[in-house]
Amino acid sequence: MVGDGQIFPRVPVEALAPASDRWTPLFLEHGRLEVDDSSVKFIQSDGTVMHLPVATISALLLGPGTTVTHAAIAACASSNTPICWVGSEGLRFYAHGISPTHTNENAKLHADLYAHPQSRAAVARRMFLLRFPDLDVSTRTIQQLRGLEGERIRNLYREFGEKYGVSWKGRNYDVGNWQLADEINRAISAANAAFYGLCAAVVCSLGFLPQLGFIHATGNLPFVYDIADIYKPVTTLPAAFAAVRQNPGNAEENVLLLLKQNIESGHLMEKIPGQILELMK
Repeated sequence: MVGDGQIFPRVPVEALAPASDRWTPLFLEHGRLEVDDSSVKFIQSDGTVMHLPVATISALLLGPGTTVTHAAIAACASSNTPICWVGSEGLRFYAHGISPTHTNENAKLHADLYAHPQSRAAVARRMFLLRFPDLDVSTRTIQQLRGLEGERIRNLYREFGEKYGVSWKGRNYDVGNWQLADEINRAISAANAAFYGLCAAVVCSLGFLPQLGFIHATGNLPFVYDIADIYKPVTTLPAAFAAVRQNPGNAEENVLLLLKQNIESGHLMEKIPGQILELMK
């Protein structure tokens, strides 16, 4: 036992890796996450043991068939490493652990920006400026900018469909009847769900509030959706359309691999934290 009853010693704040220097999220399924005398480890169903350097991982994504001990949760929290609960192959995002950040300064900043209509609109305009770098966003209302964003996304769907030779009939699916959606809609939803997990991990590790969005207002992670939408044109959309082209009939097997490649090639684990801090100045 160490210190105040912890098996895993608390990592000094100054020794923690910032979000921009951490590895991409690690997906785990069918096993047990626990702590021994020296590290967090994951014991797979076949008995294989993996020791995890949790202080350098951006997030742990726990899939079906996983269990986790109290000590493992405490160790991840001490290392400022979020844990997210996701579906098979990361294709659903169910929940995330409370923000493990060691300071509440960014949470207070976020709440203050959100609470005042002028500052809330200013953050939203900075977000829209990333989508429309050549547009004077100061002359448009937030509602007008939301309309332009919807049009931009619809155009992107059509352009990606033409580029990858994938039939596009519109964004349409029923969460209650998942298999009734066409393959490209399922692939987009799968990629989006996985990317939300990554963005939620970054938002939480920085200490911001996933529930307070500046463009999005509904759902349980509006701020995560605000951030994710900035990067979908270079992450989830190309991954989904490419997956359908490469493996028609079974695109969901490929989409997460392609998404991971897009995230890594775009150095997004380095870019997203800095972008969030710049937006929330």
